[in-house]
Amino acid sequence: MTAQITAKQFHAADGVEDWRCLYHLVSAHFPTGSLAEGSTLVDEIGRVVDEVQQRYVAVDLRGSGVTVSLSRRDISLARRISAAARDLNITADPTAVQLVNVTLDAHVGADVLPFWRALLGYRQIADDYLSDPARRGPGFGLQPMAAPRPQRNRLHLDVAVPHDQAEARVAAALAAGGHLVSDAHAPRWWVLADAEGNEACVATWVGRE
Repeated sequence: MTAQITAKQFHAADGVEDWRCLYHLVSAHFPTGSLAEGSTLVDEIGRVVDEVQQRYVAVDLRGSGVTVSLSRRDISLARRISAAARDLNITADPTAVQLVNVTLDAHVGADVLPFWRALLGYRQIADDYLSDPARRGPGFGLQPMAAPRPQRNRLHLDVAVPHDQAEARVAAALAAGGHLVSDAHAPRWWVLADAEGNEACVATWVGRE
């Protein structure tokens, strides 16, 4: 199997305009008018995905549309799925994809990760990260904390959005009553907080090469 390409290399390729890199995933959303139309698209996706590729393809079918996520940045497969949608006159909406992670600040990650793995029923895919084997729930990650912060929340959401939608998402959150805590790492991530100081991050793939 070929080595994983970077998000920058994926987005530089032709024919993947429907898709957006979100952390370790590549996702596309295809709006449909009904479950029946969506089911037809899912059938076509099943036709263009071979047995090897099935293990890293996830499809979410709703009445409003079909979201496809690839756990490998496979340009050829992304093109084939987009072509199947076009053959059905279904146009992708790249603004409709995102990935949510729950992040916990921890002093010693090795002491707490087993608890969360058992509690959530997740599998461990890195020293500091858990994922839902059924790909239904958000990812769960740990962030090292050097010293106690009793006046600051230790659990926050990371919302990965398309790189070309991040500034608009930040602006919308600020307009809705939030405030900017830090943009020192933008466009990798912006730290925002609500009116009571509860934090969340808006993140993109940019700068994670």
